[in-house]
Amino acid sequence: MGLIDRVAGWAGFERRDRGDQSWSALAPGLGYHAGLSARAAENLSTVLACTNAIATALAYVPPLVYRRDGEGNRIELPTHPMAKIARTGVNDQMSWPDFLEHFVASTLLTGNGLAVILRNGNGQLVGFRYVPWGMVTVAELSSGRLAYDVSDGRGNTRRYLEGEVLHLRDRTDDGKIGRSRLSRAAETVASVQAASSHASAFLANGASPSGVIEVAGTLTPAQRASLRTSFQERHAGVGKAGSTLILDGGMKWNASQISPEDAELLETRKFGVIELCRLFQVPPPIVQAYENNTFTNAAQAGLWFATFCLAPWARKIEAEFARSVFPSGGPYELELDLSGFLRGDPETRWNAHKIAIEAGVLDPDEVRQIEGWNPRPAGQRPARANAGGQTNG
Repeated sequence: MGLIDRVAGWAGFERRDRGDQSWSALAPGLGYHAGLSARAAENLSTVLACTNAIATALAYVPPLVYRRDGEGNRIELPTHPMAKIARTGVNDQMSWPDFLEHFVASTLLTGNGLAVILRNGNGQLVGFRYVPWGMVTVAELSSGRLAYDVSDGRGNTRRYLEGEVLHLRDRTDDGKIGRSRLSRAAETVASVQAASSHASAFLANGASPSGVIEVAGTLTPAQRASLRTSFQERHAGVGKAGSTLILDGGMKWNASQISPEDAELLETRKFGVIELCRLFQVPPPIVQAYENNTFTNAAQAGLWFATFCLAPWARKIEAEFARSVFPSGGPYELELDLSGFLRGDPETRWNAHKIAIEAGVLDPDEVRQIEGWNPRPAGQRPARANAGGQTNG
């Protein structure tokens, strides 16, 4: 070890050289998820729907930047660079909603989402660059911190250290690399995939009419092969359902019923939807599974979704920004404002505003601000009723 390396070690600095690499994110047991790949899993409509529901919902809510003063009060900072990025885009190719949607979807499907933090020559935040997790190899440095080797797909690799990237992860086994829910419940996902494949094969190979051809006597192998080929060409497949069957030579058609196993196929696939919704904590009505739906529980599905699914993910995102983007121990913080989900229910929203005004928590101008309206000019403000029902100018 040279003098510079020893001094860097004493000072606690981290080097970008690859001599400290000890393990890779793609090694078995360290983030490589068994079973279906993320791309293959999205062929299951429920996986795709759950991923889209969570990722697009979080991308929809407005990100707000706050600074805490010495008294613990929060002051919104619309001029902060992070707030500007949320308005104008994370880079020249990607808007904030697009970025966050990709970032969260990667985490849901692979257990990890990665983005490079872009700064100018002065160290000021200027944007982010999303990196597909399949292009990342993670190494543990001798300091115990992580380094991320990112490939550009053209044979070039660049190393980034912690603090230079955003690393959002699902629950981990080692505290370093997230593990996808698809791999944790690989057998569940595989069984749903098997049911889907069986249904596809049943529809592709099924013949209508369905039954048995009875022939007097014995067919030769050549006759049997010819009959089978002719029947498949004319009647097999969904596109040929209902075609007219013509038999000769004393042949008889005996219709058969669908087996109990095939009759249970639809119910099996419905249960598979519920199983996958459990993995992602998404209420079935959110992904258009309305079998056991009522007006009452449909109204609560959105609230359940925001409370038990979106809120934990929003908190993880906020914590990662606080750890990697803002100065350590600084007063700045990011908030994903989930209150926007109440906008889908005007009655609940305005009743909440009314209660807040009557209790003195908010005034009418603050309510207008929440709704995205400017305050009323001073001469146009309506009279307010006091406790006795009288109005005050």
